[in-house]
Amino acid sequence: MNKLSILVLLLALFSSCGDKKKDGQDFSKPTTEDVVATSDPSSYDPNRGEGKFDKVDLGATLDQAMATEGQKVAEVKCTSCHKQTEEKLVGPGWKGVTSRKKPEWIMNFITNPDPMIDKDPEVQAQLEICLVRMPNQGLKDDEARSILEYMRKIDGVK
Repeated sequence: MNKLSILVLLLALFSSCGDKKKDGQDFSKPTTEDVVATSDPSSYDPNRGEGKFDKVDLGATLDQAMATEGQKVAEVKCTSCHKQTEEKLVGPGWKGVTSRKKPEWIMNFITNPDPMIDKDPEVQAQLEICLVRMPNQGLKDDEARSILEYMRKIDGVK
């Protein structure tokens, strides 16, 4: 009886694996409607990205408490894919990002990466190198802002 249970379990496991089709649809690839809805680059602002952040006020000096909190959040949500250096892990390294990108762009990207991945030519080029889309980590605005402050710390803001 025990061998029969194991056999049934293995059969169920293997039958659940396979292609991602349901009712004849392949959910692993975007539909034409998905691409058309998200890939209109004419409305994209490469300086601020796409999202709700139009203006992010940074202090002239680093907010140490916020940077420390950002490091804690990053250690849970980000460091499995990103290094503090320029070196690529899964995603690109963070060193220098705050000098290359505006704070609004960074905040919009880390809070809602999908529309920017679909529209930003630089992000699309990075995707070709990294081969993995950045997932939406569901960060709250204050978590994203603290990560931005941590990025500033990595880049030497005092």
